[in-house]
Amino acid sequence: MKRFTLALALLLTFPTFGAIPKKPVVQLAILLDTSGSMDGLIDQARKQLWRVVNELATAKKDGHSPNLQVALFEYGNDGLSSEKGYIRRVLPLTTDLDRVSEELFALRTNGGSEFCGQVIGEATKQLDWSKSPDDMKLIFIAGNEEFTQGKIDFHTTCKTAIEKGIIVNTIFCGDKAEGIRTKWKEGADLADGHYMSIDQNQAVADIPAPQDKEIAVLGTELNKTYISYGVVGAAGAARQTAQDANLAAAPTANVQRQVAKAQAVYSNTSWDLVDATKEGTIDVSKMEAKDLPDAMKKMTPEQRKAYVAENAKKRADIQSKIKKLDADRQKYVAAEQKKLSPASNTLDAAVISAVRDVGTKQGYKFP
Repeated sequence: MKRFTLALALLLTFPTFGAIPKKPVVQLAILLDTSGSMDGLIDQARKQLWRVVNELATAKKDGHSPNLQVALFEYGNDGLSSEKGYIRRVLPLTTDLDRVSEELFALRTNGGSEFCGQVIGEATKQLDWSKSPDDMKLIFIAGNEEFTQGKIDFHTTCKTAIEKGIIVNTIFCGDKAEGIRTKWKEGADLADGHYMSIDQNQAVADIPAPQDKEIAVLGTELNKTYISYGVVGAAGAARQTAQDANLAAAPTANVQRQVAKAQAVYSNTSWDLVDATKEGTIDVSKMEAKDLPDAMKKMTPEQRKAYVAENAKKRADIQSKIKKLDADRQKYVAAEQKKLSPASNTLDAAVISAVRDVGTKQGYKFP
């Protein structure tokens, strides 16, 4: 008994060695004005989502890449319920970035009143925000009307957000001074956020690079390493292919998407056996045959493991090639961008600027 008591005391006194450190979490809620004048903003969001994802993919905290969760709200659209303040939660916080892309392409603009204070309040209340002070929690709200519209006072909702550790960043689509006059800066100031202004109709400079074609081809090859499973497997695979197709006519955005697919933040554990096995959420040897794709239904448990491992290796090899090509591509693009002026005044530039600043203050390191 004495030996047992001593052993227990030692376990309680000293930390457990070999414990897996908690992965840092970045939660990003995007609140988009979908009133009639915001087609340019929505188009920027669709095309620039993957550039923002790639920026976050490079961030590390204590040597670890973050788990990225994104939520999406639309507001100011006459097609939405007036009783709910013309606000709709399009997506809760999710790691499924293809779903975010899918919903962005489904958004449609339509006149309306933009109640900024109310949509910030809804995002604060409705989303499953992390309780940990170590996790990065950000709201980005973009629009072009007075920040003061609606019955819900933005002073109250912005203060409530920051009390929960949620930083509110405001992006005014128009002249910077006009955004300050219409209280967009005040909203950000109340919640420790950044106020920024953008030109929602500015087209991002498309800089073709020598590596683009090969990256696009490798992105297609990457899709072949995904093994769909369960009731949502086929839909997940179809969504992945559809989002590739949505950007086929936008070469630079498509390259950014393929690069994002090579990053750890692009994870599809809900429908892909390779990701699910890697994260430990599935034991492929114990799955029922009905949940497996046709190619695996007759495999033995060991054959299943070998098949998943084979595709995991193929994926890692392709991802490595994409990352190497992208490193060369970034150098080429950076040199070409120096020849252009002025710098981009667009949604992605605003979001990346704020994320870098907030992230650095919270202990993240960016290259």
